[in-house]
Amino acid sequence: MSPPDTVKVLLVEDHAVVRTGLRLLLESRPEFQVVGEAAGRSDCLRLAQQEQPDVVLLDLDLGGESGLAFLPEIQQSAPQARVILLTALRDEAVYERAVAQGALGIVHKETAAEVLLQAIEKVSGGETWLDLNLTARVLQKMSRGRPPEEQAHVARIASLTPREREIISSVAEGLKNREIGRRLFISETTVRHHLTSIFGKLEVSDRLELLIYAYRYGLAQKPF
Repeated sequence: MSPPDTVKVLLVEDHAVVRTGLRLLLESRPEFQVVGEAAGRSDCLRLAQQEQPDVVLLDLDLGGESGLAFLPEIQQSAPQARVILLTALRDEAVYERAVAQGALGIVHKETAAEVLLQAIEKVSGGETWLDLNLTARVLQKMSRGRPPEEQAHVARIASLTPREREIISSVAEGLKNREIGRRLFISETTVRHHLTSIFGKLEVSDRLELLIYAYRYGLAQKPF
C-alpha cells in the first residue's frame, strides 16, 4: 500500500523508451509512485479504473490515436484523477479543447524534467499548470463572441478547482455536507469551507442557486 502522501501516477505513452524514462524520472522522487503504464486507450482505461491514480500523464499522440479522444472516459474511470497532457504541439486549438475537456495541465515535450515534476506536484494538489499567457488566450478564445455576462461566467467557472467541481457534482446528486465529506474523505468543516469558496466564485448565495447555476452552465447534469 502507498504512503498517504504519495502521488500515484499513470503513464500513458505509446513509446516504451519514453515510458521508461518517465518512470525512472518519477521514481527518483519518493513522493511519486508510478502505478501503471499504458500505450493506448484500452490499457489506459483498464488501469485507470483498477489503480485510481491521482494524476494521469497523457500523451497527445498515441501512435495515430489522440489521447484527447478518450480523456472524458479517463475521468469516468477515475473521477478523482487529474489529467496532464504531454504534447509536442503548440496548437492553441488543441489546448483549448484539452482545457474544455478538463485537462488541468499541459506540458510541452521540450520542457525540462524538473518542470514536469513541478507540474505533476502542482496538479496533484488541485492547481492548474498552464502557461499564463496561453491560459489567457485560451479563455479569451473560449469567450469570444459571447455576451459580456456569459464571458464573466466562463472566467468564474475556470477559477473553480477540481475539488470544488467534485463538490458541485455531489451537491447536484442531493448529497448533504456530511455525505460529501465521506465520499471525498474530507471533514464536514472542509466541505463547508469549499462551499463558501464556490458561492463566492460563482456569485450565488445558497445551494439552490448553486444547483440552478450548475445545471445552466454544464457543471452538473440535470436529473431528468
